[in-house]
Amino acid sequence: MAYNFWESIGLSVHALELILEGFTFIPIIHYVIAFVCFLLIFIYNFLEFHFVEDVLTLFRGSPVSLTYNSASEIYQGVASKCNLLHGRYMATPWLSSPHIQTAFLNFFGRPPAVNYRRQLFHASDGGTFALDWLRSSDVLGDPTYEDDASLTHDKTPIVVVIPGLTSDSSSAYLKHLAFSTAERGWNVVICNHRGLGGISVTSDCFYNAGWTKDTRDVINYLHHEYPNAPLFAVGTSIGANILVKYLGEDGEDIPIAGAVAICSPWDLLIGSRFICRRTVQKFYDRALTVGLQEYAQLHESLYSRLADWDGIIKSRTIRDFDNYATRLVGKFETVDTYYRHCSSAQYVTKVSIPLLCISALDDPVCTREAIPWDECRENKNIVLATTRHGGHLAFFEGLTGSSLWWVRAVNEFLGVLHCSPFMHTQKKNPPHCGLESSVDKGPYVNIAHGMVAAIGNDPLATDAGEGSSERQKVDDKRDDIIVPDAEDHVVTRSCGRTFKQSENMKDVKPRDMSGIVKWLDQLFQQNRRSTWMLAYIAIISTLPLMGAALHFLFRKKFKKTIPAKSLKL
Repeated sequence: MAYNFWESIGLSVHALELILEGFTFIPIIHYVIAFVCFLLIFIYNFLEFHFVEDVLTLFRGSPVSLTYNSASEIYQGVASKCNLLHGRYMATPWLSSPHIQTAFLNFFGRPPAVNYRRQLFHASDGGTFALDWLRSSDVLGDPTYEDDASLTHDKTPIVVVIPGLTSDSSSAYLKHLAFSTAERGWNVVICNHRGLGGISVTSDCFYNAGWTKDTRDVINYLHHEYPNAPLFAVGTSIGANILVKYLGEDGEDIPIAGAVAICSPWDLLIGSRFICRRTVQKFYDRALTVGLQEYAQLHESLYSRLADWDGIIKSRTIRDFDNYATRLVGKFETVDTYYRHCSSAQYVTKVSIPLLCISALDDPVCTREAIPWDECRENKNIVLATTRHGGHLAFFEGLTGSSLWWVRAVNEFLGVLHCSPFMHTQKKNPPHCGLESSVDKGPYVNIAHGMVAAIGNDPLATDAGEGSSERQKVDDKRDDIIVPDAEDHVVTRSCGRTFKQSENMKDVKPRDMSGIVKWLDQLFQQNRRSTWMLAYIAIISTLPLMGAALHFLFRKKFKKTIPAKSLKL
């Protein structure tokens, strides 16, 4: 027995030796080719290349996906006329990776040559930051507007640009935007953040992801100085988060005709967890942290006094920097408190001006998980455009990669909006605004792909007319359009369905069941698959009980109908 065991071991070792000896007969070049193939496959997946996908689609690119409210006048009157938003985006073939695109933009970018005119802006708190102007005359060579005083009565639109984190007017993507916008005859002003663009911080206030005061002050100043010029705003990355938050805070009381948000992080808490999730994202986390540390070193004297300087130097992630610097300067209790307070997603439903939002689903910095799809669909003033590829603020297009797709999309949208009657005009906000979105209310139910949707929490609202919420009244006005019919009927169109109600039914109070019906309707619309699954489970689970009950009833009845003679058998 022992002999057979050791004999089998010896045979196995001999077979293994033969296999290894066989490997020695394979040429070295074959091993090299196999290693190179394995390495290429690893790099292709690690960097999320999509070149093979582009080849299979014959380099047609992927269509732009639009999310909007079906009753949106901004979509019908503006976005529907934008060819780029209804076309396809095809990335530059040799930049067919979101990481390669993002890195190429930051290290090369191929920006056009621009010469800004700098204006120092002095804030009310003593802070100072730079406004860098690029006027159409600087690009087109038109000497008509060389005199600054003549701009006061000029009607040329002005685009206010809010840069991203640690970015200023010298960034490549901002030069692309400024030059392209000025080339089409508009004036551009880049509102640099405090402490950037070569300007020292002159107060104890630093900018952060939710710092809207500087944006508000600059826009109000420009509106006062150039009252005849329409104002538009464009925010990029963190600047987009600031812009959307500002728009939601001020509502209709804002002198901006329209705005565009590019690659916004939307929810900073989700973004903070995303950027340290995978190995490739950690590279971005570390690179951005180094940029923040360099920014802090420019203002070491202030940070040493207002924050934890040793912690800033030792920071390895953005969260570390925000914990030792941003949180303390901004006087937030915790980092999560800062992220929640400064996230723009909670302000999306309150935006009251035309707003185009552009995001790439493969953005390696601002994850698609944070995009507020339902909130954008709820707001009639917002159109959300998402592309399958594009990276972070990159969107290179063409064989040479000399232009950015989102820059052209921004200019097309703002151009169509400027020629339409849908430009926003400033209106004073009422002292009390009862408009609240049902998206912000619970309870919430899961839909798909990790998304959640809100169901209104007032299905059993009271019958008192004065006690009903203002939001319910607004929803009824928005969803239901009542048109008098020729036969004294009332035709009610709600969410694509048509009902007829006779005149003798007007005295009946439908308020008792309307809330429940609306709640069930929302439940079926938002979670149709899960609802039918629950109904199916309920039916299946009650079948045994129903069968037992029916069997008992029919058996008893059957016994009563059987003749006495047959029972004796």
